[in-house]
Parts: sequence; structure tokens; C-alpha cells
Amino acid sequence: MKFILSALPTAMMTVAVMSVPVMTYASTDADSIEVSDDVTPVAVTQIIDTGSPTDNDKPAVAPFYTVPNPQNAESQTLSTLVDPITHKAVDNSYPLDVSSFLSLEQAQKLLVQVSPKIAANQAAIAASEYQTDALRTIDNPLVFARVSASAYHLDEDIDLSSLRSGIANEVNNGVDNIVPPTADLPDFGELIGERIPDSYNLKRSGSTSGAGLGVVWPVYTAGRTDALTGASDARTQEAMADSVLDKNELYNTLIERYFKAQLAIIAAYLREDAYDTLQQTDHMAERLFEEGFISRVDRLEAQSALADAKSESVNANNDARLAMIALQRLLRTDYRIKPTTPLFVSSRPLPDVSYFQDLALNNHPGLQKVAAKRAQAQQLHALSDTGYKPTVLLYGYGQVENNPSWVAGISASWKLWGGLDKTASLASSNAQIRQADLSEIEVSDNLLLLVEKNWHDVNNAQSRYQALQSNVDLAAEVLRLRRLGLQEGVNTTVDVVQAQTQSLKARTEQAQAANDYVQSLAALMQSCGTPLAFNAYLNAADIQLPTLYTEQ
Repeated sequence: MKFILSALPTAMMTVAVMSVPVMTYASTDADSIEVSDDVTPVAVTQIIDTGSPTDNDKPAVAPFYTVPNPQNAESQTLSTLVDPITHKAVDNSYPLDVSSFLSLEQAQKLLVQVSPKIAANQAAIAASEYQTDALRTIDNPLVFARVSASAYHLDEDIDLSSLRSGIANEVNNGVDNIVPPTADLPDFGELIGERIPDSYNLKRSGSTSGAGLGVVWPVYTAGRTDALTGASDARTQEAMADSVLDKNELYNTLIERYFKAQLAIIAAYLREDAYDTLQQTDHMAERLFEEGFISRVDRLEAQSALADAKSESVNANNDARLAMIALQRLLRTDYRIKPTTPLFVSSRPLPDVSYFQDLALNNHPGLQKVAAKRAQAQQLHALSDTGYKPTVLLYGYGQVENNPSWVAGISASWKLWGGLDKTASLASSNAQIRQADLSEIEVSDNLLLLVEKNWHDVNNAQSRYQALQSNVDLAAEVLRLRRLGLQEGVNTTVDVVQAQTQSLKARTEQAQAANDYVQSLAALMQSCGTPLAFNAYLNAADIQLPTLYTEQ
């Protein structure tokens, strides 16, 4: 099989087209791939490419949870799809076609759409924003209606004997106090008592109904509503800062896995190349042994080196496959993702470290999170301060009936004592503000130090890559001479194997240095809070390593 490699000015391999045995991680039908440069920004979960492993290169559907561009999604129907990794159903999703060949920029666009972590953060931000909207109406007039209906039935025997005797006694005592005792006067108490029965059976039944309309309007709350909504807004800003932190971390993870896959593919290619070279050496050693130019020990050494090279090639292919699976899992597809953006190194020096430190102080979401924490503390302080101020309400209530009655008024209330200690609450909020101010200083110091470290790591990786170029050139020339010497009988197979090993080591070390450069650059951009600025350095790089997969 022929694999096209992109030739570069100072690439560690200058072969543009080379015959290589089929590798396990690259056994694909590349001609059947249709690549879409644009990733449709719609929500997704289900994988429709669920055929046999031979269908892995076909465009399929990647998992997705958010709708960043609803305008593009209006023509599609929301549905419940299945995540290809966890097999969990995700509601309100859209399908998304994704090619198995992806550049870094395409993978970055896809990551934002398929990451459940980003989608979860978006849900948290939306929840906080809705909570703020709910709090904004807390001091609006509250209008309520009351409707009641009831039925009753009363059947009770009431004992009146004590009432009758009491009334009789009261009447007799009253008459005696007014009129002197006279024998001819009747017993008024007894006469009245005879008219009162000993008991009375009370039976009543009926129904009642009523309706009313009331209103309560807090016309003055001493700024409590503004403080509550301000604190909720600050929590939203904190959630947004957390979301940016997570997104930046995911971008960095993507770069790490993307270029580790590229490095593993290069390592597998180099091992295949070394195995191919040792096959030729072994064939030459066999001929020389048959003709009597080398000993049996030399022949056995060539065979042993070939067996080791084959084992190392298999291991390298498995490592490359695992690295591609890690990238596949991050992008949530059930088919292999093939990276087309090569490892790179720029020979140009980076701007001064102060440039990146200024970027970090202006853009890093960690500082934005600290600022949101401080804003929350300030709003809590304002809320605590309202405890010394009154609350004024307008209220009214009216009955809805034939002869309506109503009540209306205004009330003002102060908390004089009890509940939360207002002084302690103010002291607590002041301490939180101070904590945020000091945290900002600490975070800024740590950021400046982190940027400094990453900046030096990039420069070190750059200088190491350039220094290793001479080792690669030397090792390649020594291998060429050792192979010619073996043909002439000057060198042994051991000399050729050692030269081959040294050449492989030099080329692998240089590829590793390129990966170190890329990873350090990504870490530098993340520490500056500008992870996508990595793409600008990628596009401006003047040294690009070969890549097995190219954009279709």
C-alpha cells in the first residue's frame, strides 16, 4: 500500500512517497472517504455508522448535546438520540455528520458541540440566568384572588337548666333590692324560669360562599431586590468563568491527544521503516552467508535483529491504535478519528514573556472567577446593610359580593432586634471581599509563574528539536555507509543493526521534541487564557513533520 507523506523543508523524513506494509492502525479504504470541511453546529448523539469494522471510514454521526446555532437547526427535527460511548439517551438533540479525517481546527469545532461537560456547564449558566430573571420580579405587585365555598349542618341538644336557675336567681335578687319584701308579690324568678325549658334542640343547615381580590406591593425594600439580583448575576458570571476554564482545559486535552496520536503514528511508521530496512539487511546477510562472506553468527544476529524489529513494530502499531482510540473517545464517535494536522515546530523565536503575561492577566478565566466571587461578596454586603432600613408595603383587599367590603393601607416595618446579627453579617461580607482581593493577588502571581515556566518549556523544546537535526543527519549517513560496507564485506550485520538503531533513535527523539514543543505551546496558550491562539502559531510554523493521513 502506498502512503503519501507531506514533504517539508526541514522534515526529519524527506521521502514523499514510500512503500510501507499495511499497519493495523491504518488499514482503511481512504478512497471511500468524503470529508466535510464545515462542521454543522447542531446538537447530536446517535451514531448511524454502526456497520462492520470495514465501514469505519465512512462519514457518520457524532454525539452532541447543545445547540450553539439554533438558526441552522430550525430545519431539523429534535429527537432523542443515543450517546455512542455510554449508550444513554439524550433528549432534544440533532444529528451531526462528521468525517473520520479531521484537522485540528475541525476537531476543535466538533469538541465544543459534542462535549457533555461543556453542555452541562451551559445548562448551569442557563439555570443561573433563569434564577436571576426570577429574582428581578420579586418586588413587583403581588395580586391574588380568594374564592371560598362551604356548607354546614348543626343538630345539637343544649342544656338550659343552669341558665334558667341562674336567671331566676338574678331576677329575684334584683327585685328584692328594689322593692321591700311583701307577701303579696309573686315569685318573679320562678315565673320567668317556667318559660325557659330545661333543654333546647338546635338544628341549623345551609351554605356560604365568598370571593375576594387582594394586592400587596413592596414599594420600598431598601435595595434588597437589587442586592439579590446582583448576587445572582455574579453567580452567573462565576458559572461562565468555570465554563471557560473547562473549555480551555478541554482544548488543551484535545491538542494533547491529537498530537500524541500523530506522534504515535510517526513512531509506528518509523518502526515499520526500520523493519523494512532490516528485512533488506537480513536478505543481504542471507546471500552473503550462502556465498561464505560472513559467519553463521553474523547471520543469526541479523535474524535476531529482524525478529526484534518486527516485535517493536507490532507494539508501536498497537500504541498508535490506542492513541487514536483516546482521541476518538474525546470526540465521542464510534469510529476511528484520523488526524490530518501534522506536528510542527517554528524556528522563529516567541515574543517576550511579558507579552504572554499581559495576555494572562487580561484574559485568564481564573481571574474572572475571582472577580465574580468579589462581586458576590459586595452584593451580600449590600444585602446585609439593608437590615437597618425599613420595608414599605402597599396592600388592599376587597370582597366580591352584592354589598362589597374592602380594606387598603400602607405599612412600614423595621427589624429592631433579633434574627441575624446585622453587625456580624456586615463583618462577614467585608471579610469575603478581603478574601477575594487577596485571592486575586495569589492567582495573578501563580499565573505569571506558570506563564514563565511554559514559555521556557516552549523555547527549550524548540532548541532541542533544532539540535537533534544534526543527530538525524549523522545517523542517516552512518547507516548508509554501514550498509554499503556490509555489501563490500567491510562491516558486519551488527554494525548495520547498530546504525539502524541509532538512526531510529535520533528520528524518534526529534519527533518527541516536536511533540514537546506542541504540548508546551498549548500549555502556554491555555495559561494565557487564549487556547485558540495556538492555531495562529500552527499556521505560521515553518517546520512540519510528515503525517500519514492527509485531508481528502
